[in-house]
Amino acid sequence: MSIEELIGNLVGGNIVLIILAAFIIICIFMGVRIVPQSEKYVVERFGRLRAVLGPGINFIIPFLDRVAHKISILERQLPVMGQDAITSDNVLVQVETSVFYRIIEPEKTVYRIRDVDGAISTTVAGIVRSEIGKMELDQVQANRTGLILAIQDQLAAQVDDWGIEVTRAEILDVNLDAATRSAMLQQLNAERARRAQVTEAEGQKRAVELQSDAELYAAEQAAKARRVSADAEAYATQVVAVAIAENGLEAAQYQVALKQVESITALGASAGSNTIVVPANALEALGDAFKMLKGRG
Repeated sequence: MSIEELIGNLVGGNIVLIILAAFIIICIFMGVRIVPQSEKYVVERFGRLRAVLGPGINFIIPFLDRVAHKISILERQLPVMGQDAITSDNVLVQVETSVFYRIIEPEKTVYRIRDVDGAISTTVAGIVRSEIGKMELDQVQANRTGLILAIQDQLAAQVDDWGIEVTRAEILDVNLDAATRSAMLQQLNAERARRAQVTEAEGQKRAVELQSDAELYAAEQAAKARRVSADAEAYATQVVAVAIAENGLEAAQYQVALKQVESITALGASAGSNTIVVPANALEALGDAFKMLKGRG
């Protein structure tokens, strides 16, 4: 074997080794897949689903398997959507909604639905119209939480076959047309005026009640005073009656004489009374009173 043949054989062998090494490196490179934490890979073999690769290092068969889809599993937010709907009391409203979701089964999402965002938007619009059609306008304004839960529950049930999880649904705003807003404003003003009138009437009623209570209290106090005075007079009469019963006519005459003395004394003490005209029988009464006083002494 000549030197040229030997060199040729060595070069040919080295080329084969180089090609083999390159092939092995390519196979390793194609067979190892490192999947990020926020993604999942859908692997196909000859056009059919082979596996779904989760985060971390994964191995596939080179040239037979290929990564057909790289799906993000991060939570997504659909653009704000506006849907026209009619309430049960025939009011046209425009509802602005937003939906948050994430893909949990990429194999379903890839092979069962083409446009995920468009499908979810259409589904939400149908649910919103259906639910608002069951409510009156006041219920839509006051029961947003219930409406949001209904949208989220129904949407979750309908998109389950697409491998999607609905994490949150929001109603951002409920808009009315100009005519409805004007009518509601007039109704609100009328309601405020009615409440003001009711408040004023209740205040007047309360004032009358308080005045009546005050008059009733004053009458009760006057009645109590009269009752006390009557009790005192009755007691005095009772005392006189007892005295008459015990002392006879002398006690009665004594009381009459005392009353006459008190009257004459009051008349003399009055202003401008320089001269007092005393009846004769009054003098006799005074004398009798003094006699009785002396007898008691």
